[in-house]
Amino acid sequence: MFTPIQIFADWLIYNIFGVDKASKLGSALNFFVFDTIKIFILLLIIIYAITFIRSFFPPEKTRKILAKNKGSAFIGHILAALLGIVTPFCSCSAVPLFIGFVEAGVPLGVTFSYLIAAPMVNEVALGLLYGLFGWKIALIYIASGEIIAIVSGIILGKLKLEKYVEGYVYEMNVNVEIDLPDPTTKERLLDSWTFTRDLIKKIWIYVIIGIAIGGVMHGWVPAGALAKYAGKDNPFAVFVAVAIGIPLYSNAAGIIPLVSELTRAGVATGTALSFMMAVTALSLPEMILLRRILKPKLLAIFISIVGLGIVFTGYLFNFIIP
Repeated sequence: MFTPIQIFADWLIYNIFGVDKASKLGSALNFFVFDTIKIFILLLIIIYAITFIRSFFPPEKTRKILAKNKGSAFIGHILAALLGIVTPFCSCSAVPLFIGFVEAGVPLGVTFSYLIAAPMVNEVALGLLYGLFGWKIALIYIASGEIIAIVSGIILGKLKLEKYVEGYVYEMNVNVEIDLPDPTTKERLLDSWTFTRDLIKKIWIYVIIGIAIGGVMHGWVPAGALAKYAGKDNPFAVFVAVAIGIPLYSNAAGIIPLVSELTRAGVATGTALSFMMAVTALSLPEMILLRRILKPKLLAIFISIVGLGIVFTGYLFNFIIP
């Protein structure tokens, strides 16, 4: 599928620009051109398709589904984590979604299962991982993210931490029922294209930066060079990867090209995936916004539990993936 893109990249870099094919610069530029075109094609297809699918799961419908299934806590956690995959989510929506769930009577632990799964199991990242790494890594990503969300939500629910939610959250009433007609298929398709176009406009810089860093690594960092420092044999590699990833802010689409190059350079797969999960699930902007509704102690517990879940997943998959 991507062979014509590789032919174009070779022609552009080696024939038109005249860069030596055996040089590090040639390798880096070729990687940058090829991956930029390939990833933006994947993004266009994946975002459009997924946006159309999730148009059937607006936030209000998600809130109603979870509110209706609050009788069984365990089923609620599973349902919340699954809904987190297909429903729209960004850091700016964390606060209103949290308030809406609390107001609807959704248990706190179930709410956290959703808030963890929604950014961590990013549907665009899932599609890109499948396109770049194959189904095995994509399944590992989705399974580990869902398990972290479910287990973390259960733990947070058992700790009975409702008193550490800011008091105004329980006083707000956002349960406004608005009966809007379901959009037609044509409207869904048009809305999906508009969303795809607008989202790519917002994230393109992160994608370019991620590919550029990956290109530099591809040209100047030999395969296996990082195995000594971040391979399976380093017991601290996953901890370091998560610690570095938490304060960073990037779209998942921008991180995946870097993850690809990290694994090529010798970083263990679980370590690279834990780095990506830390960036997407515990990003600094989201934590700042969550502080508006969570008291410091609950926010610290939330970060600790999710962070430990990501670390555990990193070590687990470093063990099971050859």
